[in-house]
Amino acid sequence: QVQVVESGGGEVQAGGSLRLSCAASGRLFSINAMGWYRQAPGEQRELVARITNSGSTNYADSVKGRFTISRDNAKNTVYLQMNSLKAEDTAVYYCKVDTIYLGYWGQGTQVTVSS
Repeated sequence: QVQVVESGGGEVQAGGSLRLSCAASGRLFSINAMGWYRQAPGEQRELVARITNSGSTNYADSVKGRFTISRDNAKNTVYLQMNSLKAEDTAVYYCKVDTIYLGYWGQGTQVTVSS
């Protein structure tokens, strides 16, 4: 069994910062990548940022220059530092862990940015 647990969401004013954390545990085999996705009400879930084992990253255009993803491989933990937050960043943020066999999702954490 695999557990993926996010933390760090909350409410912040526009221009503020938040840091999300995601820890994976359990029967994990060969994690390839870890990433953050988000889903706003009425919208499809979208990739925010993703980081591979080698440290390669990719970001959604809408967050480039504002968000930074990082990872602690030894702890199977990924972080998302979110700066200069905008109202349009409001969403439920989900962590996903990609192994060589399956992908595992967390339960999500709400981020609300008030203008």
